[in-house]
Amino acid sequence: MMGVGAQALLQWRMFLLLGLIFPIAISAGLFFEPFNVSYDHRSLIIGGQRRMLISAGIHYPRATPEMWPDLIAKSKEGGAEVIETYTFWNGHEPVRGKYYFEGRYDLVKFAKLVGSNGLYLFLRIGPYVCAEWNFGGFPVWLRDIPGIEFRTDNEPFKAEMQRFVTKIVNLMREEMLFSWQGGPIIMLQIENEYGDVEHSYGSKGQEYVKWAANMAVGLGAGVPWVMCKQTDAPEFIINTCNSYYCDGFKPNSNKKPVFWTEDWDGWYTTWGGRLPHRPVEDLAFAVARFFQRGGSFQNYYMYFGGTNFGRTAGGPFYITSYDYDAPIDEYGLLSQPKWGHLKDLHAAIKLCEPALVAVDSPQYQKLGPKQEAHVYHKKGDGEKLISSQSDDRCSAFLANIDEHNAASVRFQGRVYTLPPWSVSILPDCKNVAYNSAKVGAQKSITELDSDLSLISNTSVLQKSLHQDRSSLISESWMTLSEPVGLWSPHNFTVQGILEHLNVTKDSSDYLWYFTRIYISGDDILFWKRNGVGPALTIDSMRDVVHIFVNGQLAGSGVGRWVRVVQPVQFLEGYNDVALLSLTVGLQNYGAFLERDGGGFRGQIKLTGLSNGDMDLSQSFWTYQVGLKGEVEEIYTAGGSENAAWVDLTVDAVGSPLSWYKTYFGAPDGLDPVALDLGSMGKGEAWVNGHHLGRYWTLRAPENGCQRTCDYRGAYKSDKCATNCGKPTQVRYHIPRSWLQASNNLLILFEETGGNPFEISLTTHFTRTICAQISESHYPPLSKWFTDSGKILINDTTPEMHLHCELEHVISIVFCSYGTPRGSCQNYIRGTCHAPTSLEVISELCEGKQECTIAVSNAIFGDPCRGTVKKLVVEAKCIPLGVPGSSSI
Repeated sequence: MMGVGAQALLQWRMFLLLGLIFPIAISAGLFFEPFNVSYDHRSLIIGGQRRMLISAGIHYPRATPEMWPDLIAKSKEGGAEVIETYTFWNGHEPVRGKYYFEGRYDLVKFAKLVGSNGLYLFLRIGPYVCAEWNFGGFPVWLRDIPGIEFRTDNEPFKAEMQRFVTKIVNLMREEMLFSWQGGPIIMLQIENEYGDVEHSYGSKGQEYVKWAANMAVGLGAGVPWVMCKQTDAPEFIINTCNSYYCDGFKPNSNKKPVFWTEDWDGWYTTWGGRLPHRPVEDLAFAVARFFQRGGSFQNYYMYFGGTNFGRTAGGPFYITSYDYDAPIDEYGLLSQPKWGHLKDLHAAIKLCEPALVAVDSPQYQKLGPKQEAHVYHKKGDGEKLISSQSDDRCSAFLANIDEHNAASVRFQGRVYTLPPWSVSILPDCKNVAYNSAKVGAQKSITELDSDLSLISNTSVLQKSLHQDRSSLISESWMTLSEPVGLWSPHNFTVQGILEHLNVTKDSSDYLWYFTRIYISGDDILFWKRNGVGPALTIDSMRDVVHIFVNGQLAGSGVGRWVRVVQPVQFLEGYNDVALLSLTVGLQNYGAFLERDGGGFRGQIKLTGLSNGDMDLSQSFWTYQVGLKGEVEEIYTAGGSENAAWVDLTVDAVGSPLSWYKTYFGAPDGLDPVALDLGSMGKGEAWVNGHHLGRYWTLRAPENGCQRTCDYRGAYKSDKCATNCGKPTQVRYHIPRSWLQASNNLLILFEETGGNPFEISLTTHFTRTICAQISESHYPPLSKWFTDSGKILINDTTPEMHLHCELEHVISIVFCSYGTPRGSCQNYIRGTCHAPTSLEVISELCEGKQECTIAVSNAIFGDPCRGTVKKLVVEAKCIPLGVPGSSSI
């Protein structure tokens, strides 16, 4: 009999063949004329043509549906041709057998928006996703299935996994979303980075890989499947690379193309951690090197990171923001220069695509000790390959991998200067269209990272300053105390310590453990005579515990399976001990996730008694899930009306376990909105019933940040970190679609104490843009074009591009063509200055949302012959209708 793998492979090939023989007629409801997707050793083959593809990672639940169109459009404008996303099992099946595909989880709507923009979709079903997402995307009910063991050759797990993957594939097919149906989906992924943990499962892990691959292909989706970081992927599955750099990656078969499914353009952040940043010069270097050395599909993880709304953040301890230092920031604004510099890179790669797809591999030329060229040259009469062109074409990539020094190299009779750690792209094998280290796009600096300019060793040619208008959100607050004690009949008492997740099922972060202990007069006397006191000791705890004695907060513990020793004070007689155990995001990475839990391990005991330690581990404990305010849903309009709120006075500020309530009006305009909770401690926030997420003003270490960021050399997540000594996150995104013009309900639950009177509302917008472009800079990529198969350029004049987002226009502050000096917001004229500077710039840019200025003597005149001049402009982005001011 034919093996399962062979059957799957045969089914896949027959599916493609049927699609070729019996093409499906296009209808008005389709996004594309139906096309088939396959691959060879070089690339994906889409509709019979090899393609070089740039993909933008966007996770649909980390934004609102109202944000999706703009995010997809900005990805397309930035040069992406594919949108990538995971699916999120715990969001789509929160209760076993009950599916949810609405709101932020409307996968079908998201996929159709991608298609309606003329983009392809790469759908990573998993269903394990990691993604710094709660429990790695697994629903918590999965761990309660008898006999289950995740991600291995385990029948209960495989049955559940197959059921969900089948559900997603069938849904996409029913909605006509696969390429052969005229939809945008060109590729799927099964599993996720399993190679990192496969060794933990031994031979059962190897069998699981084979099963997962055959199961996926056997569903008949009709598009290629990939497995990332999976060196033993079967022959009919493309194994791919996830890393900061993938230019040296090779798949496990010479019949498979080189794909980069996760290009980490930033990194995630933990509470109490620094903020990571990846310089765009290094990111562009990595992408250029990937295509230089034979790569053909590259996906930014993330292109837009977004927000971990509600309790979706994984962990433990991942923050609510998932900005990821992505090209589009958490609020949906362009993060410059990352977005703009990568847009130019994508345009340069696109110019090279005819040459890149025309040959199987490049010609390698060594140009120096750490310099090299890869040339893609296809002559018209050469070998016949799948490509859209048949005439002569040539593109080249020149790389300098020296981390410290620039180099001059000779290539095809010309001399080229390469900055350190950079790649120059020559679409015609002659003229440089782009260098990864020479940034000509605007740069954004948010207020949160304004302590570090992130200035690279090469000049940053344009930067914009994001600032935030803020005001106190309200002068009138109401409060409600969360009870410490049993408040509901829905509790139970058992002997011993139960595991947190086994009790809560992750329905809440919070679980109460109550017990009562007796303290004798001898113990009180013993402590007084010896000048000592008792302590509550927990052998092992995660993530947070608040310890209460007789209703008063004694102290807290924070950490991942850490020991807690908390001094406590007792009265003679019976004393109530309450432990409030919290999870701060469930584990999302690693082997044996089903064994990971929360709460306490080992013994809980009372030390320092006159007769020795008291073991509380076998005492009777009463358990209560969640908070009273949660259960009564006082964060909703209806629940809030029924709660016993009282006016908050200044004297009452700072009490632990407090609910706070106020109403506020939405800021005018379209600028994104954030809540500044820097005055609070730790808790959760809701606006109009929408759960913004967890907040926590835990501070980053004082050290570990750099005054300047050197892009040169291999990146790691602690390089170019910012925000030392400050709270990791103080601002929390409120999507505009969650707001109404007035009377917006804000509810906070505060665990440790804070001052709501100092909470402010901010709007996020680009306020200042600064640019400097030399007359010797490269011309814009838009000046390049293809004519009869030849790549040409019709104008070599450099250009400066200024842009304000949303309802903001340009107001000139400073401009000079000549030899100006200084930095953004601190420019001064040099000895050479064109008197026409302000007149020219004002006419082209003043009062406009964007403008383009040619940088040449023909525009400004030549104020100093024989000197290389540059144009410097500083401008404000002001709301429409607000008068600006100009000066030189």
